[in-house]
Amino acid sequence: MFQPCECGSGKTYAGCCGRLHLGAPARDAEELMRSRYCAFHRGDAAYLRKSWAAETRPADLTLDPAQAWTGLTVHSHETTGPATARVRFTATWRKGARTGRLTETSRFRREGPGWVYVDGEVS
Repeated sequence: MFQPCECGSGKTYAGCCGRLHLGAPARDAEELMRSRYCAFHRGDAAYLRKSWAAETRPADLTLDPAQAWTGLTVHSHETTGPATARVRFTATWRKGARTGRLTETSRFRREGPGWVYVDGEVS
């Protein structure tokens, strides 16, 4: 049965973000960003912490179970150096009757075979 990935890639969850959630390294910053959106969607705080750069990772990460992430649009993916990149995206959410959107330009860094989220600027 086809289970589409919540990140909107058009791939199956198992063939997309699921493999990263199980420990495979992200091939590029956009793939990591998509997997992090999917982790927010699924409430997987452990993966979010694991994929976050140690120097900017919060000591505690509590996700709001009442907030549902409802969509992702990737606007750009830009390589900014030999081991750095930026991804600009918009994620939509719903919490009860309220809806909203978060647009962020995120910075990523290659570490070993994969990538980590460093930080982001909300616009």
